Amino acid sequence: MAVTIRDVARAAGVSVASVSRALNGRENVTEETRRRVMEAAARLRYRPNDAARSLITRRTRSIGAVLPELHGEFFCELIGGVDAAARAAGLHLLVSCSHGDADEAAAALRALQGRVDGLLVMSPHVDAAFLEHTLPARLPAVMLNAPRVESRFPILNVDDHGGALAMTRHLLALGHRRIAMIGGPRGRFDADERRRGFLDALAQTGDGLDPVLLDGDHSERSGYEAGRRLAAARDRPDAVFAANDMMAIGCLLAFADAGIAVPSQVAVAGFDDVPIARYVTPQLTTVRVRIADLGRAALVRLVAEIEETPDATAPDLLPCELVVRASCGATQCRASGE
Repeated sequence: MAVTIRDVARAAGVSVASVSRALNGRENVTEETRRRVMEAAARLRYRPNDAARSLITRRTRSIGAVLPELHGEFFCELIGGVDAAARAAGLHLLVSCSHGDADEAAAALRALQGRVDGLLVMSPHVDAAFLEHTLPARLPAVMLNAPRVESRFPILNVDDHGGALAMTRHLLALGHRRIAMIGGPRGRFDADERRRGFLDALAQTGDGLDPVLLDGDHSERSGYEAGRRLAAARDRPDAVFAANDMMAIGCLLAFADAGIAVPSQVAVAGFDDVPIARYVTPQLTTVRVRIADLGRAALVRLVAEIEETPDATAPDLLPCELVVRASCGATQCRASGE
């Protein structure tokens, strides 16, 4: 049978109340009593009953994350960052996926209610108004990659617009004038912001450059299909900027299959700087998003909301970093931290 708090009390020769105070770190217990309780608990291999404890504290010591996908290097890095910060805070992480569907997102949010103390939400189908309508008033949540609106929910974003602006300017500075973009799914905030940064950079040249836009879905296959179309085009671009690294890698393979040399015939760049970006040939020029840091920052923000100690000075926009490698045709590579 499982060891109970009463067993610990008998072994330590103290009251059940004293055991409870000692195990919960309360100050109104002597050091001698605390020592005896801890020794007895260790000897008996006592494990607290989390369900009973949650009834008393009204805390589950768990947080939930609802993400649009669970596969791919971006989300693996993101979950890793959230989980590391959660474990450091003594919290358990429950993860669910919306599978790119609004009804699935709603079902995931409903399933986590009552099981977690707070939620991290990244979904193109969930906005602040939806959360206000769906979540209990006292359940804290932090939104990731969402439009900034007046809401009780903090929002934490990557500077997708600034990163795309910087990359497009870099390609222009290398002399590329016909630049194609393989964009992410339309209607997703991060994808739309990256597309907007690309278009703004072209417009700011004042040269009347015509944008070449292809739609993708952030997968390698969509990048490969876009690369095949570009390779077969009569007026092939001299540079391709993919809105994420996996599409850029798919595009690299399409060009290789078509016998088009990168970067001597066409430059290629991506976004995110997932780990594989530095191991493809040629190494991929990209915009570095510190993905694990995004996860850690989101978890820290959520804990502050749960503890009702929000930091008004905490940044809500994480910067990006241009990482120049061989695929863009620059004469020198610069990639900090490598």
